Amino acid sequence: MAHPSPCAPLRFREKAGYALGDVASNIYWRVIDVFLFIFYTDVFGLDAAAVGTMMLVTRLIDALSDPAMGALADRTRHRFGKFRPYLLWGALPLAAAGVLTFTVPDLDGGGKLAWAYGSYVLLMLAYTFINVPYGALMGVMSGDSQQRTTLTSFRFIGAFSGGSLVAYLTPELVTWLGQGDEATGWQLTLVLYGAVAAVLFALCFLSTQERVAAPVKSASVRQDLKDLAGNRPWLVLFVLALVIMMTISLRASSGTFYLKYVAGREDLIGAFTLCYMLSLAAGAALTPLLTRFWDKRRLLMALMAAVALLCGGFYFIPPDQLGLMFVVHGAIGLALGPKSPLVFSMYADTADYSHWRTGRRATAMVFSAAAFSQKLGGALAGATIGWILSSLGYVANAVQSDASSQGIVLLMSLIPGAFAALSVWIIHLYPLDAQQLNRLQQALFVAQEKEAEA
Repeated sequence: MAHPSPCAPLRFREKAGYALGDVASNIYWRVIDVFLFIFYTDVFGLDAAAVGTMMLVTRLIDALSDPAMGALADRTRHRFGKFRPYLLWGALPLAAAGVLTFTVPDLDGGGKLAWAYGSYVLLMLAYTFINVPYGALMGVMSGDSQQRTTLTSFRFIGAFSGGSLVAYLTPELVTWLGQGDEATGWQLTLVLYGAVAAVLFALCFLSTQERVAAPVKSASVRQDLKDLAGNRPWLVLFVLALVIMMTISLRASSGTFYLKYVAGREDLIGAFTLCYMLSLAAGAALTPLLTRFWDKRRLLMALMAAVALLCGGFYFIPPDQLGLMFVVHGAIGLALGPKSPLVFSMYADTADYSHWRTGRRATAMVFSAAAFSQKLGGALAGATIGWILSSLGYVANAVQSDASSQGIVLLMSLIPGAFAALSVWIIHLYPLDAQQLNRLQQALFVAQEKEAEA
């Protein structure tokens, strides 16, 4: 039986089904990115500096777990494919770890900190177990670069739309399910989210198909890592994803503090985040159109330059100018929206580049390292927030000092703006142009057709 053509157009049903997987993933990622820090300080009762340090220290585990998961997925041989089975195997462990992370135990300070470390590590390991294969799945659903860009646009429309609902509904669900007990509200909210995510992962599994055939893995994990180290396009993207995630996570996590303590409008946290997430979704939806007229690299440079300027402008917005605040916040989201479809499509291109250059393919290893880069960027952002707030005298659930308030404003504006500006220079170093990419993908297509005929 002939293998499905790797460059065949993807049906709408399959693209939408793949997007459901990132709706499920972003149920967890958005809760972590937007709410976990303030949950740990204002509900769980941990010191801000301790939370920042924990988020950074636990990422050291990902330095091992992410590539290990990539190596495992690349070597998986199952009748349902290399990567799709993990969508079923990982759903329940992820749900259980999410509930444990957002459970407040009846322990003293040291016991609570140990619980936070242990449960958060479990959550990140469970997330890695399902999300690395999910990300790699995109790289084998199609061998065509433009198809991948369209597919990743669907993926991130799903991610940002799902994230929008989570960002808006979470405060309401915590209040409603907790009935006055905030800790119970968080725990039950994660029970509900776990059930919904499990269903979505199952639908993603049923809707997708793996088309790009990879050689049977004979190289060692060490060889996979050596191939990555020699893959210059991938190295640039690794650093780029880390820096851009610093930009995104600094603003996402600081936004809750900004609304609560600077603007004095805690009631608008859901709406503020919803505005941002819908803008991200709109930007992601525009990506296939934009890439018809602009090269991915140039487009990404222009967008990140716009983010840098808008973040700088946010610094000068008075906290009582809510309308202007929402407009600029939404504009930043619109400019950042295409980032994820572009970068993840480019990651798939770097897997092709490695396959073309070495004759070996390690798609999951490429995407596992991408996932680690993003998580490390988020962890560095969390550590930065914790250390800055603690050094400036942040006190949970109290009126903040001028220094603490100014730190929160900087974390929402000039600091992420500086990282956005840095990313523009990094993108300039990306070496794969459209012509070179087209040549190597045609070579891979011809090779796979010959294998199928044989």
